[in-house]
Amino acid sequence: MKKGNNFSGLSISSWEMLNEDLSYNYEYKLYNSLAELLNGIENKEVDLSINPITVTDNRMKTLDFSQPYFISHTAVAKKTESKAWHFLKNLWSWDFISALLLLIGIIFIFGLLVWFFERKHNHDEFGGKGFSGIKEGFWWSAVTMTTVGYGDKSPRTTGGRIVGLIWMFLAIILISSLTAGIASALTVQSINDEITNVQDLERFSVATVESSSSQEFLNLYNIQHEKVKSGEEGIQQLIDGKTNLFVYDQPILNYLIEKNGKETDLEVLQKTLKKDYFSYAFPKDSPLVKKFDPALIALLKTMEWNTLLKDF
Repeated sequence: MKKGNNFSGLSISSWEMLNEDLSYNYEYKLYNSLAELLNGIENKEVDLSINPITVTDNRMKTLDFSQPYFISHTAVAKKTESKAWHFLKNLWSWDFISALLLLIGIIFIFGLLVWFFERKHNHDEFGGKGFSGIKEGFWWSAVTMTTVGYGDKSPRTTGGRIVGLIWMFLAIILISSLTAGIASALTVQSINDEITNVQDLERFSVATVESSSSQEFLNLYNIQHEKVKSGEEGIQQLIDGKTNLFVYDQPILNYLIEKNGKETDLEVLQKTLKKDYFSYAFPKDSPLVKKFDPALIALLKTMEWNTLLKDF
């Protein structure tokens, strides 16, 4: 974390504690993106990176790493939805709407049939000819289906009563089917909105930081995603609604959300995608690795280090 010309954070504190034993002269060099940093290490522009870099198979081909000093996870951030809005969104899924339209169509058909038989012999209740009569037939059909039975309209002809009898029994089946259909639509939509494994990401627009271990992970599972230069940019894309999910290191996601004051608008899902091991990174075949590892392991055993982890 940079404020003015000063740096702070777990990485800075860990390095300063570690260097009490190593006693190196050093200076910080700041890179604008993770991709630039990794290239800088590989090209030996710096002797090492104290940035928390996740150890991966691909990176080990071009870089050397110290012993891991922090274990975390790759997680998913998304916009927070209220339970009421989540319910309404699921309610108006296409499965629910199509079932509702089908029911309205059936109500209309039986209303039309009963009006056809009653239009000449029951003019007072079914309105005679034209749209007015069809409307009264639709009203009778809807009232009969819901078993409300106001009694304001009833068929008097034999044909009308046969239609009414068929409709009363059929309506019981339709109501049961509609209830099951609504429950099924809401359940399916809820399942579709859940993220329990990496394959679930395929249903959403996803962003991650370029050259990060998260990008390697998404590439491994062929998940289509947009690349951003930094965690800040990814969080902003979530806020602006340009992406549904932002996949990145869990502690960094938590920090960025808190830093931007978006705790009520964004959330980090409890279900994580993979475990990450953070280490110092060195150019390939750097002699510093063998000097750093014993000092780093000794540091991790100290009470001072455990206190530092709790503080962050």
